[in-house]
Amino acid sequence: AMLEPDRGLSLTIARVVQRLQGSSLHSQLERQARVSLHKPEIKLESLKEDIKDFLKTSGWEKKLQNAVYSELNVFPSPCHPAAPPEHIKEPLAYMRKAQGSWEKRILKSLNSMCTELNIPLAQKRPVNEQKELLNKWNEMGTDEPDLSLFRPVYAPKDFLEVLMNLRNPNYENGEQPSFRNHLGLIQVPLKVKDIPELKEDFSELGLNIGQLGIDDSAQVPPEFFENEHVRVGQKVLAEQDSAAAQQYVRQGCPTALRADLWALILNISNQPEDILYYEQLKSNVIQHDLLVDSLIYKDVKLTASNDDYYFVFEDYLYQVLLCFSRDTSVLEHFTYSSATPPKSYIQGKLGMEEYAVFYPPNGVIPFHGFSMYVAPLCFLYHEPSKLYQIFREMYVRFFFRLHSISSHPSGIVSLCLLFETLLQTHLPQLFYHLREIGAQPLRISFKWMVRAFSGYLATDQLLLLWDRILGYNSLEVLAVLAAAVFAFRAVNLMEVTSLAAAEAVLADLSTLKVMPLLQIFLFATVT
Repeated sequence: AMLEPDRGLSLTIARVVQRLQGSSLHSQLERQARVSLHKPEIKLESLKEDIKDFLKTSGWEKKLQNAVYSELNVFPSPCHPAAPPEHIKEPLAYMRKAQGSWEKRILKSLNSMCTELNIPLAQKRPVNEQKELLNKWNEMGTDEPDLSLFRPVYAPKDFLEVLMNLRNPNYENGEQPSFRNHLGLIQVPLKVKDIPELKEDFSELGLNIGQLGIDDSAQVPPEFFENEHVRVGQKVLAEQDSAAAQQYVRQGCPTALRADLWALILNISNQPEDILYYEQLKSNVIQHDLLVDSLIYKDVKLTASNDDYYFVFEDYLYQVLLCFSRDTSVLEHFTYSSATPPKSYIQGKLGMEEYAVFYPPNGVIPFHGFSMYVAPLCFLYHEPSKLYQIFREMYVRFFFRLHSISSHPSGIVSLCLLFETLLQTHLPQLFYHLREIGAQPLRISFKWMVRAFSGYLATDQLLLLWDRILGYNSLEVLAVLAAAVFAFRAVNLMEVTSLAAAEAVLADLSTLKVMPLLQIFLFATVT
């Protein structure tokens, strides 16, 4: 139920205040205010105003604004106060149910692997092993343990099968009137945007607006736009305003400024307490051995280690992903995610809640390709604790939506439906041709979207794409790009006669230029 605007606003304010009260920013602001009392310009008769002015001029007010902006970006707008908490997770009951049974399957797969291999979910490492791990922390990739018996808990194609079987029980045998003509693999009626709505949402990608990532814009000589854009970017960074940075990156980030701009948008400042927290996670990794460690290790070996761009970052990936699995602060995102963290029970205490622990401690079981969410960030951040925080924030804002079942517009189900609808509407011949030969387009594009195109595009292009995810605080651009790739290769695809042949046409995306593809698809398609 939608609230009247004032009621919604007061609930939002109350929630943000409550969230910030426990934060380190809150204690820093108090400390600054106390320090300011000793300054000569602070007068007792105008105490409140003077302290406010001091916080403004010393940059603390900006920090508070950015923290509030960050909260508003991450958390959904408040539901009705009477709405049960599961509605904040996911409003549609059948989606919650489907996500629940998918989680059971994942857990079953994990538990049967434990039993087969006779390995506990978690155990303390012997002291000599702890020392050894500490010594090779920065070169874990040199280790070659035998992981042949471990298998990924699931791969994107297993997840796609689940999404294809989703149905809304209120519509028996597909009788929803507007939806009957949808011929894609996704058979749930969610509202997705059409091209006119996408044009409006992504107006900054228009043909007459300067873009980084477009080499030959007719309107503006690229080097003129670039120099001016860099100058504006430096100003945005000097201002330290998250909202301004988010607006700015919609036109792309200059390479030299990207790391700082993304950190500003995500409100990551890598304070001493953040570095300390990262060190604590690291010592937890050193002390305890989790079954998921082997899954992470295997995933990196199967994906990033074989990638021409990312193999050099192998050691960073182990560090970040092992620490991530131990990070209980990640559990917070389950308040607005349709997923629920898996529980494990201390031996012999099955079903007794007081003996339940979340497993892994962050509540996230990695799947095949998970490490590719981290890999591109290694190009931007070389300091492990900063890299770690950026990844964690990207995960709890965006990436979790790519592997959970929900009705959210940035959730993977909506992205699949948006992709199929765009193709069926704007490239009907291609769509029907591929469907007839058993090469449903989503079977090919699903893995691109689940990984946010990481490992498929050249890195410079991927970063231009992720600029837009951050700029629009939305993953919808992934579905638009996937459709644009099919449009771009349509002539070749019309000639194929099998799924394998269609896959071959789309096997290599590393030469694609993201921005021209998006622009042409959105702004030059006849609607």
